[in-house]
This record gives sequence, C-alpha cells and structure tokens, in this order.
Amino acid sequence: MGAPAGMDWEWARRTGGALSSSQRRQLTAKLVAGVPRLVAGQAALALGRGGSGRVDFAELRLPDSKLAKAAEEEARECLSVHVSEHSYRSYFFGRALAEFDGTKYDDELAYVSCLLHDLQLEHPTPGRCFAVTGAERAVGFVLGAGATPEQAETVGAAIAAHLTIGVADKVDDLGFVSAGAAVDVFGARMSDLDPRWVEELLRRHPRHDFKKHMTEALTNEASAVPDGRTRWLIRTAGFRQLVGRAPFSE
Repeated sequence: MGAPAGMDWEWARRTGGALSSSQRRQLTAKLVAGVPRLVAGQAALALGRGGSGRVDFAELRLPDSKLAKAAEEEARECLSVHVSEHSYRSYFFGRALAEFDGTKYDDELAYVSCLLHDLQLEHPTPGRCFAVTGAERAVGFVLGAGATPEQAETVGAAIAAHLTIGVADKVDDLGFVSAGAAVDVFGARMSDLDPRWVEELLRRHPRHDFKKHMTEALTNEASAVPDGRTRWLIRTAGFRQLVGRAPFSE
C-alpha cells in the first residue's frame, strides 16, 4: 500500500505536518484499504492464533556504537518512563516484524530512531506536529553525536513519517519506527508475533499504564495541532478507541 505520495520528510519540514484536504482524502483511502488486514488480525487474536515473529533475547546484541549509546542516554534523560519503555518496545516489535518479513534495515539507525521518535510527544508545539518537531530535534541531536548528514536524514525521515498511514507496510529504514510503534500503541500485526515472546518483552519493558498516558498525550497533541495527523487519526480513525482496545492490559 505504502504512504500517500508527497507526505515525505521535505513536506513535514515545510508544513510542520499540516494536512491539506487532498492529503486527508488520501489518508482516508489508505485507512479504508487497511481495515480488512486489521480486522483479520484481531479475529486471529480472538481465536488464540499467534504467529512466530520474535527475536531471541538470549542471543540479541543491541547496537553499541557511540551514536546508539548517545541515543540511550538522551532517552533516559528526556523521556518519562511511559515513553521510554514504549520506545524500547517499539524497537523490539519493529525488529521482530522486520525479521518475520525478511526486510533489510539499518539496525543502528532503527534503534536510534525508535529511542528518539517520541522526544516531543509529551511537549506539543502549537501548529506543528510532535513527530515533526521531534524529528527535527533528533536530527540535531544525532548530528551532534557524530552521525553523518545521510544518517541524520534517515533518522529524521523515519520519525517524521511514523504517524502516516501506509508507512509501516514495509519495515525498512523508513517504516521501521511506524511498524514497531503501531504494534505497541494499538496492536497492529500482533497476530504475526509469538504471544510468549510478547509476554517476555512486556516483562522486560513494562507498559506502566501506557494506554492512559498515550491517550492523554494524543488528546493534548490534537488540541495543539488541529490540522495535524493526530487530530485526523482521532476524528477519522477513532484512534483513542483503537488505543483503548489494543490487546494489552494497560
């Protein structure tokens, strides 16, 4: 399916994530096209059918470059426990899906992008989408931590795009953050994952009443950015309801 044409990193920086009428129509079409897959996944979960997607924690090696370590420190210092743990879960969910799909991605940049993707979620900027301001902040940070301009562009594009419907269809450098976060926020593609592995991940990175915290953050963002994707997701896709019905206890 893919993301709507034109809703890229350049668009995000230029507009702050404000949607035009045409873009709203494009997103609505993507939403409608994706409903059957979401419903099928929910039905599979209801029937107790789990998938095989997972990563082996015993053999897993997290990126340990200078850039990755800097991102870990930034996440510890700047994010609440709710968002910090969500960021780690987003990485693990994204990695499990990428391996399940056989998709190639840059693991270092995927890790950094996930850890930094919600830097501004709890700090909405009037008229400018948190994913865009967060991406801009992340770009400045990774450049300061030694990333190349090309690496910084990859990080910025992935973070800015993670709210756009269709981006998560391919779990590559652009879609990794979106795919991983979508699992954690509203349970997208949970039926592709091993339920026992998900339980282990939640023990390692607890949710800390994440549904309540995320719903509050989304509501604040929608008020601050009436033309943004979050407001559209709430009004058109019932996003707060999706968060509440995600297959997690909290």
